[in-house]
Amino acid sequence: MASAPVNTLPIFYNDLLPLSSVDHIDHKVKPADAAPFLVSQHAVPLTIDEFVPAQRFAPIIFSAGADSVPLLLMGLNEGVNIFVDDEGKLRGPAYVPAYVRRYPWMLAKLRPESDELSLCFDPTSPTIGAGEEGQPLFVDGKPSELTQGVLKFCEDFEQAAARTGQFVKDLQEMDLLMDGEVSIQTPIAEQPFVYRGFKMINEEKLRDLRGDQLRKINQNGMLPLIYAHLFSLQLMREIFEGQVGQGKGPIAVPAAPEPVEA
Repeated sequence: MASAPVNTLPIFYNDLLPLSSVDHIDHKVKPADAAPFLVSQHAVPLTIDEFVPAQRFAPIIFSAGADSVPLLLMGLNEGVNIFVDDEGKLRGPAYVPAYVRRYPWMLAKLRPESDELSLCFDPTSPTIGAGEEGQPLFVDGKPSELTQGVLKFCEDFEQAAARTGQFVKDLQEMDLLMDGEVSIQTPIAEQPFVYRGFKMINEEKLRDLRGDQLRKINQNGMLPLIYAHLFSLQLMREIFEGQVGQGKGPIAVPAAPEPVEA
């Protein structure tokens, strides 16, 4: 169903340029009311800071593979996002992950040997460019209030991402993640639709945790996050029905005919 990104650049990003007061002194941020890059993205990275508000709208899962990351599932099938229309505008109430709200910005290392992060942006985004329309990135040669806000948002995101990485590491060390499977039975098909390729919390192992382990994850704030994930899985059927309602549901495969005996 979902796996961690394997490209050099994170999902959504086509290129990255460091923001420069020389090269981009006349650049502005133009208003946008849609996210076309989100239309075909069915799963988006999520930080643990967002688990509680996000679990009301969509399932939270963990990507398959060794480097597992939490994902907000905005569609059950590749290329389907039920929360946005074909232009990338929200269809109704939804939780938009910080990962989406951050684009086209991000903090990145410009030199592998240095830990310093620089504010960069995707130059292919239509929301940033030279021109008269939009809010300036620089005023009197210095970062504008907008740019300072963007930098703060990206810094907060990196800190949340670090906490999220530690959360997943703790789950793995306690062996609480298992391969997930969701089976949805519908009237339109004899056989259920089965979704795999993701990870989820193993509730049986969670119940069997020793008292000291359970006390630890309760005190460090992990337990509410675990239950937010588990509660959110109840929305799998709603996402499925949303796809069907939009004409983007999976196609039922006819059952094989029974053999005819001579």
